[in-house]
Amino acid sequence: MNIVIAGGGIGGLTTALCLHAAGFRAVRVVEAAPAIRPMGAGVNLLPNAVRELHALGLYDSLAEVSVPIERLGYLTHLGEEIWAEARGVPAGYDWPQLAVHRGALQMILAQAVRDRLGANAVTADARLCSFDGIEGPELRIGLSHRESALTTELRADVLVGCDGIHSAVRGLLYTQEGPPPSSGSVVWRGVSRCRPFLGGRAMVVMGDGDWKAVVYPLADRPDDDDMVPVNWAVSRESAASGDARTAEAPSGPTLGPVPDWRCGDLALADVLAGQERVREFPMIDRDPLPRWSFGRVTLLGDAAHAMAPMGSNATTQCVIDARTLAHTLAVEPDPVRALEAYDRQRRPAMNRLQVLNRAKGPEVVIDMAHGRAVAAPGRAGRPVPPADLAQVAASYARAAGSDRTSVNRPSPYTVRGDRGIRTSRRAVAG
Repeated sequence: MNIVIAGGGIGGLTTALCLHAAGFRAVRVVEAAPAIRPMGAGVNLLPNAVRELHALGLYDSLAEVSVPIERLGYLTHLGEEIWAEARGVPAGYDWPQLAVHRGALQMILAQAVRDRLGANAVTADARLCSFDGIEGPELRIGLSHRESALTTELRADVLVGCDGIHSAVRGLLYTQEGPPPSSGSVVWRGVSRCRPFLGGRAMVVMGDGDWKAVVYPLADRPDDDDMVPVNWAVSRESAASGDARTAEAPSGPTLGPVPDWRCGDLALADVLAGQERVREFPMIDRDPLPRWSFGRVTLLGDAAHAMAPMGSNATTQCVIDARTLAHTLAVEPDPVRALEAYDRQRRPAMNRLQVLNRAKGPEVVIDMAHGRAVAAPGRAGRPVPPADLAQVAASYARAAGSDRTSVNRPSPYTVRGDRGIRTSRRAVAG
């Protein structure tokens, strides 16, 4: 089977590796950018994604460039704890939760694709511009090349659109959809360097009902200067942007009261100081779709279900999409039926998760606490009953497939003859 993947990001590269592990060899990734380069900031891989990347033989490489997140805390802007929970192995999972720079993860995936599928498996400067034959015996895929100003054509049995929130594949399937809708919020993101905080393996989410900050480390061991790279994101609900694309933030963006926030030995002023590059993102997503798969064409990752950045789920769900797709193609010889099965298995759950994330996912506990505090100023103790907070966390984990019971089961996506390269689970769990 000849499979073309549009998009050389995390979703596309992971899909190529999953297909290789399932026995497919005629796999080609086409990427619109002139080269695959490390870009972006931090991402979190939840234990269900780590389980699948471990099955692909990537865990050891990931462990070298990531940090296990072992505690997650939601706090008020005053540093008061709303809800905290263990994460990964300390929470009883067989697999850790890993925080890693997006660029480092992408480079690991890209090198693995070249090693396993060959140096020519990824073609850059190849923007998908057309396809036809989705209901016929073979697809014809048109690619434009900026450097040469030429257009070329590929033939394939399957096309997988992994080309992100502004997906060309999705745009050709849903011609009337238009640009992604804005939530009315803006996110500023960056990677800084500071001393380890809260034990070195903690993720912190703080907010006051309008502003929010998310902070977590990207390395486990400090450098010679006792500093570690730290991912941070600051958002404001009322700072609407009309542009649906990323831009360089103005020099020294105004981040309101956030630099004054602190929690224990974590001072947001230290995290935000000395930023050379801050990126400004409109907080956008996509509406849930009634269908991902059309004949020989399907969507994956942000192209299928771009969601608001709540709950550390976007990258994780890309990985699960990829494993599911490879599994259905391996067990169902008819590619059209395989893509339909993939759609049935993944789309309903992702549609629900998109809706949950629009309602702020697990981070809604900050709004719950803020609402109680406004209604009863000066009230001591936790403003929301712990049982209510626990219910929010547990129900979201179940919806995302990241609850401990589900994750600690054997992977449902392994096929006979799976060619992933594994290390022992015991070694991963420590």
